[in-house]
Amino acid sequence: MDGQESWFDWNAIFNPNLRVMRKLGLWPEGKQSYKLDLYTLYATLMVILFAAYPTFSEYVAIYYVKDLQSVVAIIFVSLFDLMGPIKIYFIIRKTSVIKKCMENFKSEWFQPKNRVQKIRIEENFKLWKFVFKLLYTSCFSLIFFSFLPLVLGEREKTPYVMWLPFSFDRSPYFELVYFYQIFCAIYLCLVHVSVDTTIFGLKVCIGCQFDMLSDNLRRFASVADSSRKCTALENFKNCAIQHREILKFLENCKQFFDIILFWHLIISGISIGITMFRLTLLEPLSNEFLSIMWYGIAITSEISMYCWFGNEVEVKSNLVSYAAFESNWTSLPNNVKRSLMLFTQSLTKPVKISVFNLFTLSLETFKRIMKTAWSYFALLTQLNSTQLN
Repeated sequence: MDGQESWFDWNAIFNPNLRVMRKLGLWPEGKQSYKLDLYTLYATLMVILFAAYPTFSEYVAIYYVKDLQSVVAIIFVSLFDLMGPIKIYFIIRKTSVIKKCMENFKSEWFQPKNRVQKIRIEENFKLWKFVFKLLYTSCFSLIFFSFLPLVLGEREKTPYVMWLPFSFDRSPYFELVYFYQIFCAIYLCLVHVSVDTTIFGLKVCIGCQFDMLSDNLRRFASVADSSRKCTALENFKNCAIQHREILKFLENCKQFFDIILFWHLIISGISIGITMFRLTLLEPLSNEFLSIMWYGIAITSEISMYCWFGNEVEVKSNLVSYAAFESNWTSLPNNVKRSLMLFTQSLTKPVKISVFNLFTLSLETFKRIMKTAWSYFALLTQLNSTQLN
């Protein structure tokens, strides 16, 4: 390794995200999970007031709605809001697992061995940083769309339907409920963005590890004289250990994001289909049309990023076996060649980020989700036509 010059602080990448999660009540300090202290009390109040109760009240309100168009007007947001409490539950439950994954970054196996690898890591994270900024910008644009009806004097309804045990038709109750709903929406939006970008970042880290492993395999046999051929064997053993550590890291990550991804993929397909149908019922370029269109673009972009970063892991893991034979392996002793052959045989199948082994996160999966969304859209359009006739 090129000394301290090649040291890479992986955790520094996630620090902006973790600070947001800390304020949301989702990231206790230190290496521990939640315990009986003031932060746990703060987290409990935040989750109940701005995630659990608003989501519960939305579904109570749906119970009293009868016609299809009104149900669609409520449920296309409520379905995605339901993902907020689901993500919160599994983040809280698996906090210690996530922190353990973060601790793995300090291991020597996860550190770049030279400046070239460090530069490659920084290049890989450029897209992630762009997505990070884009999603947070989209989140705060919600404030603009939420306040716009109030500024324009459209006071006939709050941003979304919510059941409350009191009437809020008059001032100042209407304004108080309006601001409460905006704060709830922003809280849930920040939960989605912070959790999603953290998972995206972990996938980028896994992809970077495969890049570094490929580079190490290309270099492991670069030994000039026969007296140092034992060094080549040691280098190869280190590559094998590094591969094992990457797979262990991936399994640890899957412990907390498997269920999140499972529900996210299902709910996203339904939400996108309902959002498209909802747009057909609104006047083009109206305030509500623009806000719902922005919402649809946001959830489509979100699920596409899940599939894109998952696809990148598969592609980069597939290149590891090719990298091994790009090394100067022909000059190595037979025992090292045999070890290399056995190692590459174990790499015949690329590593895929699967969700409960039911489906993988790939561009093909994203295409299937969009087809499913279109099917829901077609079904709702047909049902609405039948109801009108």
